[in-house]
Amino acid sequence: MQGNDIISSANTVSGIIYKKQSDVVYYFGLRRMNDSLIDENAMLRKKLDLAHSSVDTLKDSLVHAKIAPLDTTSHIVRYADYVYRTARVINNSTNASDNYITINRGSSDGIYKGLAVISGTGIVGRIEHVSAHFSSLLSILSTKLKVSAKLKGGTNGFVVWDEKSPDILTLVDVPQQVTVKKGDTVYTNNYSLYFPPDVMIGTVIKTEIIKKNAMQLILLRSSTNFHSLQYVYVVENKMAGEKKQLEDSSAKK
Repeated sequence: MQGNDIISSANTVSGIIYKKQSDVVYYFGLRRMNDSLIDENAMLRKKLDLAHSSVDTLKDSLVHAKIAPLDTTSHIVRYADYVYRTARVINNSTNASDNYITINRGSSDGIYKGLAVISGTGIVGRIEHVSAHFSSLLSILSTKLKVSAKLKGGTNGFVVWDEKSPDILTLVDVPQQVTVKKGDTVYTNNYSLYFPPDVMIGTVIKTEIIKKNAMQLILLRSSTNFHSLQYVYVVENKMAGEKKQLEDSSAKK
């Protein structure tokens, strides 16, 4: 009996030690993730500054309305006509025909259907379902989602997913005569109502000529790693409604 008591006590002590070790690892893991988020925010703001060097990052030059400085409690970054809300991925699928990702932000955080979602390295998807505190987004790894894109030379096309690999995307509708090289980068263009322009989508790994329509099929290595996705930005285009209304009214004429 005394031996059992000793073993039980030893197990208890070991459990406490393991928990302490786990807590320490978890703490420094969170510290690294938070540092990564800060770096991503800095990189994002720097890229925006380069693209719009004449814009005061604390003011919306389009409507001359003041925008509050970064509020770390609300996880919102405001810049010009886009609002970026940070979110954490709490569920993610990559092996279905239409993959969904769940994040820890909902309608109480200003999230609604249709908003674009990007990562620190590229596009992720678009918000589909929203509750008060959570949202489900349709991943770019879906047969239902098609994203307007451009090559670095300015040629436009569409990026789709063919269900073969969560690492590979396909750029279509690029004419045969356009020169495309392995390693070329593909970005979002100005056509989308949802995604900001110049967000990276992927890099070219292979090209094929489709003889029947004189077009190219271009395989891309996704710039977003969907296997290890932990944090994302939900992007709201404040001018999307006005643009859509104008385009809809023009189409009816």
